[in-house]
This record gives sequence, C-alpha cells and structure tokens, in this order.
Amino acid sequence: MGSKGSRSSGVKGQGAHPIAAADRQKFRRRLLDWYRRYGRDLPWRQTTDPYHILVSEVMLQQTQVDRVLPKYREWLERYPTMEALAAAPEEDVTRTWYPLGYNVRPRRLHAIARESVERYGGSLPSDEPTLRSFKGIGEYTAGAVMSFAFGQRAAILDTNVARVLFRVFVGRGSPKAHAMKRRLWEVARAVLPRRHVFDFNQALMDFGATVCVARKPKCLLCPMRSDCAAYPFNPDNERG
Repeated sequence: MGSKGSRSSGVKGQGAHPIAAADRQKFRRRLLDWYRRYGRDLPWRQTTDPYHILVSEVMLQQTQVDRVLPKYREWLERYPTMEALAAAPEEDVTRTWYPLGYNVRPRRLHAIARESVERYGGSLPSDEPTLRSFKGIGEYTAGAVMSFAFGQRAAILDTNVARVLFRVFVGRGSPKAHAMKRRLWEVARAVLPRRHVFDFNQALMDFGATVCVARKPKCLLCPMRSDCAAYPFNPDNERG
C-alpha cells in the first residue's frame, strides 16, 4: 500500500494513480474481514430508508455515536417521515434535537424535509447533482445517502475515513490541507469496491472510529499495519 518512500513526499505519485490494483484488493479484503468480525451493530445499518440514513448522517456530524443513539430513536419516533418533519414547527424541531448541539443541523434537516415534500413528494432523489442541490447536503452526505440508501457505488470521506486513508496510503503531510483532501477523495474512489459498497463504507467509518483513532491508534490490532505508510505511528507526521 503506502510505500516507505512515500513518507518523505507527502502524497505518493502525484499526477499518477497512486494505488496498485493488488493493493486496493488487499485493503478491501482486510477491511471487510475486520468489519464482519468487529463492526458495530447500529440501527442505521439496519435500514436503507433514505430519510433515516440522512437523519443518522446529520446527527453523526461532530457527535459521538453513543450520544446519537438515543436521539436517533427519539427523533424517528417523533418524525418518522419527511412529511412529518416538514409539517413540524421549527421551534419543536430544534427542541427535539437538544442536547446534540450545533443547532444549525436540525434547521437544515427541517429545510431539506420541506424542500423534499414540495419538490419530490417527500422522497430524496438518488443522483448526486440533485442531492447536492439541497442546502446542507455536501459531497460526503450525498455519497453516504447514495451508497447506504440506494446501493450506488459512491465514495465517502468524513473525518474518520480521511484519517484511515491518509495513514494507510500517504503517511505524511497535512490531512486537513485542501490539496490533500482532494487527493484523499481520489483515494476513496480508487479503493471503493464494485460490490458490498454499503458494508465497505460503513467499515471505513467504523475502523476510523474504533481502531485508527486520532490520538492513540490501536496499531497492534490493525490488519493493515504491515502495509501502512504511517506505521509505526508518529503524530509529528500529521502536520496541521
């Protein structure tokens, strides 16, 4: 995967495809094997309802899973459909959201629901350009809805996924830099399998949240460490 020589250059092979087919296949296999054994049983992984997927993704932005779980269930009991959310007064919506914080998020969900009802009969469209026309649905959220709700081959790149891909395939530089972020989107698309996209994307997020964590990654438990560009982990290599 990430070569030792790539650590001194920031992004390996800029301008060329950085990942050999065999390395992509190895990464997919190891990640999916890990997920089958250790993946968490979360309620939004038991549904393909686009609205439920959207709710979970918006709630999980900058919020830990254990805080989201009870609120996700409560929210769907109160607003089980786009139509129910769209019909609710905004003050009720923001009150229901408490105490998750970042209160722009419930207002955005509310606005998405109203637009969905007005323009699409309470449904979410399945294509990326139309999804991203909703204010509050960016590149990552569109990919999540497309892959988790509609079974499409769409890449995702949240903070956890970016950290995994940066460490395994790059190893050095600033993962938050704009050029690096675009590069990591390329990596995310390159490693995406043709099948099992739902499980693969969920596995990437889970792996970043539980093993390849920010401060003290559990490298000795990592099935990728023998080919990881960042192993052994040195936080000084993640500038910025």
